[in-house]
Amino acid sequence: MTDETLNRLYEVRFSQKDRETKDHIWRVLCEDYFQKLIAPTDTVLDIACGFGEFIRHIHAAHKIGIDLNPENGRNLPPDIRFICTSAESIAGVDDASVDVCFASNFFEHLESKAAMDNVLREAHRVLKPGGRFISMQPNLHYSGARYWDFYDHVLPLTHTSAAEGFEKNGFVVERLIPRFVPFTTKSAIPKHPLLVKAYLRVPLLWKLMGGQFVLVARRA
Repeated sequence: MTDETLNRLYEVRFSQKDRETKDHIWRVLCEDYFQKLIAPTDTVLDIACGFGEFIRHIHAAHKIGIDLNPENGRNLPPDIRFICTSAESIAGVDDASVDVCFASNFFEHLESKAAMDNVLREAHRVLKPGGRFISMQPNLHYSGARYWDFYDHVLPLTHTSAAEGFEKNGFVVERLIPRFVPFTTKSAIPKHPLLVKAYLRVPLLWKLMGGQFVLVARRA
């Protein structure tokens, strides 16, 4: 999709209220879960950072967001370095300079497994030895046909197929949670920050309501 088409699609999909709700949810996800995987001294690269819900709320020494849409850079605070570039060829980020790569709700938009291989190879290049790639993605295994309810979903992925893709491209999978958060923030679930905090503390609820997986892989 072109930047213009993608912008229009997101305008249709997310109202201003939807964006605010997502931002509140991501603040809790970062504070109560993902921050535990990231040190305050780390350099973090957010791949396809979008509106910056993750990278704005995570604490790190150096924060980089990349995205094909130049408009998204205007939404980020000045402490985040924004690079308008493709995730398949990450321009402006040196080899072995990043401690943590992060991607959320991104791989399903890629055109092919070959494109995903390109992204993973680039992430492997920019990560330091032993650096981590953290990914949270919709899980076709549990979402079923709902996976295709979004116009820009192209690449089908389950937690197991994604894990194979990472291992194929030089990563060691350290953590794989098949069901984590619900499939979409539009799901009929409580969205107040306190209720999101409570949800994260009860893994049994993940197994009942989760539609996205979390994968943590280390650069070998």
